[in-house]
Amino acid sequence: MKKYFSVFLLLSIFFVWGCSGSDNESIAQDKNQKVKSLKVEKPKVEKKSDAKPEVVWMKFDEGIAKGLKEKKNMIIDFYTDWCHWCKVMDEKTFHNPKIEKKLAENFVTIRLNAESNTEMAHFQGQQFTNAQLTRAFRVTGFPSLGFLTPKAEVITVIPGYIPADQFGYLLDYIYQECYKKNISLQDFIDKKGDCGQSKSKKM
Repeated sequence: MKKYFSVFLLLSIFFVWGCSGSDNESIAQDKNQKVKSLKVEKPKVEKKSDAKPEVVWMKFDEGIAKGLKEKKNMIIDFYTDWCHWCKVMDEKTFHNPKIEKKLAENFVTIRLNAESNTEMAHFQGQQFTNAQLTRAFRVTGFPSLGFLTPKAEVITVIPGYIPADQFGYLLDYIYQECYKKNISLQDFIDKKGDCGQSKSKKM
């Protein structure tokens, strides 16, 4: 797969907490945490036009098809059932009202169980199990987030837990395509979320 590895260097500043595949301490800790499980949901029909934006986590193939059709950036949440920080990020970051608004309006959200050998996914003309696709994206720790363009091209993969305030900047950075201007995320934050895009492209 074509990967923009230089983007990782532009983004790698503070995303450090996560679980590796051999993190037994984190697995044991996770069993004692009262945190709700991650879910892949079916789209719901919203009757009220002024209702709160809803983030719907889709399976891989469904999400890719939706992103291509609607010409939206896509986010892939690579998770495991035992990963404590995956659940923390789901509760503290993804369910933050400001983050929910950004995700619902400007991204297609995909959730992928990284250890499943039964669920199948299709990408770039090939068929994978979820576990194989996770390895193809070179994911080694969890949570990890893959970002794709509206054409389903890989932008980058970011490992680790990301707090809501920092994640908001990251979403703006990806949405405004600041990585194409060789602007680092830190510089983007220092400029209060501006990389010279037009107002229509800002969130």
